[in-house]
Order: sequence, then structure tokens, then C-alpha cells
Amino acid sequence: MPGTAEVLGRLAKLQVVLRAQTGAAVTAGIGPRFLHSTGQLHKGGSTALVAVQFVSEELADLPVPETEVTFGDIITAQADGDGQVLLERGMRLVRLPISALPE
Repeated sequence: MPGTAEVLGRLAKLQVVLRAQTGAAVTAGIGPRFLHSTGQLHKGGSTALVAVQFVSEELADLPVPETEVTFGDIITAQADGDGQVLLERGMRLVRLPISALPE
């Protein structure tokens, strides 16, 4: 999803609400950079984890030079792969379109 100030603000608000309602630790960030830095914690941690993935419905897509794929293909594959690993490790995953992110 785009790392705009609006999206980051909406994530921060959701993080506060979820923490208040559940009493659980809640982390939030924009992937794939976010998952690169914290992936070991999330993918190798407790199966009590509930991951919520917000994914972009529309990507400003560009072709990867000298390949048959686009950057959107790569971003989608990263999100799919991260979700698959979480599920294979017995963790719960909810995947929603970015439009479902509360305002």
C-alpha cells in the first residue's frame, strides 16, 4: 500500500483502537520494507499472532526491465508469500483491501 501520510495516519489510529480493544501488542507498517525488518518476529513468533494484511487494489504498475513481470506482480507475490508462510506456521491471517482500512 502507499506509504502516504494519510495511510500511515489511518494505520496509527487502527493500531491504537486494536490495542485498546484487545490489550494485545499491535505493530503496523508498510510492506515489503516493514516485513523485511520484522518478518522474523512475525513469521517465527507465537502462533497467537493474528496478522491483518491490507493490500492495494490498484497498483501504479511498471514493467521490470528485461523481464515478463511488473513491479505490481512482485509486490503481490511478496504479500502472497508472507501470508502463505504465516498460514503454514499455524498463524491466523486476515487479508483485506486497503479500502477497508478505517478512516
